[in-house]
Amino acid sequence: MQARVGSHGSLEDSKDSVVATRTNQSKALPLRLLQLFGLFLALCFAFSIISIYSVRHFGIYSVVTTVKSNFVPCNEEPLTLDRWTKPPSNLLHSMSDEELFWRASFVPRIKKYPFNRRPKIAFMFLTKGPLPLAPLWERFLKGHEGFYSIYIHSLPSFNAEFPSSSVFYKRQIPSQVSEWGKMSMCDAERRLLANALLDISNEWFILLSESCIPLYNFSVIYHYIKKSKYSFIGAFDDPGPYGRGRYNENMAPEVNVTLWRKGSQWFEVNRRLALNIVEDSTYYPKFEAFCRPACYVDEHYFPTMLTIQAPNLLANRSITWVDWSRGGAHPATFGRADITEEFFKRVFEGHQCRYNDQPSSVCYLFARKFAPSSLEPLLHIAPKVLGF
Repeated sequence: MQARVGSHGSLEDSKDSVVATRTNQSKALPLRLLQLFGLFLALCFAFSIISIYSVRHFGIYSVVTTVKSNFVPCNEEPLTLDRWTKPPSNLLHSMSDEELFWRASFVPRIKKYPFNRRPKIAFMFLTKGPLPLAPLWERFLKGHEGFYSIYIHSLPSFNAEFPSSSVFYKRQIPSQVSEWGKMSMCDAERRLLANALLDISNEWFILLSESCIPLYNFSVIYHYIKKSKYSFIGAFDDPGPYGRGRYNENMAPEVNVTLWRKGSQWFEVNRRLALNIVEDSTYYPKFEAFCRPACYVDEHYFPTMLTIQAPNLLANRSITWVDWSRGGAHPATFGRADITEEFFKRVFEGHQCRYNDQPSSVCYLFARKFAPSSLEPLLHIAPKVLGF
C-alpha cells in the first residue's frame, strides 16, 4: 500500500510541473508579441521621419517627375504594308555599310506588287559639297513629283543649306570621304545605290555629279529609260595599256582577263543590277586588293562584274556626254562663254548608237562637265534648247 501511495504522489508532482511550464509559456507569448509590435512601430516611425525629411528638402513634385520621366510606354508600331512600301521619312540613319547593304538586299520573291507601285528614277548625286546647278535641276524636276527620288553623297563635313521648298532639302545620306580612282569612290556609289534601294518604288538608278545637266525635259528622259530593255553602263574590252594593261593576274579565277572591262563612271542601272552591285562580296575583295592606281577601280569594277553576271542586260554605252577632245586625264569643263546654241548643236548632233537593238541618233540624256559660271546662261537657254 505504501508503495502505491508513493508512486501516486510522484505522478501528481509531474502533472503539477507540466502545468507550471505551460503557465510560464503562456505568459511569455504575449510578451514576444508586444516586443515585435513595438519594433514594427519603431520602423514605421523611422520611415515617416525619413519621408518627411525627403519631401521638405527635395519636394514631392520633383520625385514624381523623376519617376514619370523614367517610364517608357511599351507601344509597338502595328505591322502594316506601308511599313515596307513607304520610303524612309528620314535619309539619315546609324547603319554601318555592312548593315545598310544587308538591309538593301531584301528582295520580294513574288513579282506582282500588292499595291499601286509607280516606278521612279533615283537621281544620285556624287559630290564633294555644293550643287551649283541645283536651280536648273529644280526646273527640270518641277511638276513630276512622285516619279523621282534624290540622294546626295557629299563630304561628311559638308552641311547643305537648301531651303525647305527645294527638292534637295534633307536629301543627303550618311557619307564618308571618297577619293577619285580608289575603292572609296566605289564605296560611295554603292552607298548611294543601297540608300536608294530602301525605297521599293525606285526602279532606275542614275549616277550624276555636281557638274551634270539634263539634255532633255523630264518626260523624254523618263520614257527613254523606262522603255529601254537594257541598262546604260559602258563595258568595253580595251586591249591597250589603259584597258587590259591594268589587269592583275591575281584577280583570277574570279576575274579572267577575257572578261576584263572598262567604262565610264557615270551609269544608269535598273533595280536588279543595283542589287547585284550592293550585295557583291565575290569581286569586291579582288578589286580592292589588286586594282589600285594606275588601275582606276571606278572605271573597271562595275563594268567587269556586271559583264560577268548579267551581260544580256547591258547596253554597253553611257548616256552621259563628255568632251575628251582637249586631251588629258579629265574631260573638258564648260563655263559661261561656252553656253550657246551652236555648242548644244554639237552636243546633240553627229551621234549614232543602238537603242533596243535599233539604230538611234538620240544617244545621250545628260552631259558634263559644267562649271558654276554656266548656270545663268543655262537657265536662259534651257526653254529653247533643252525643252524645260
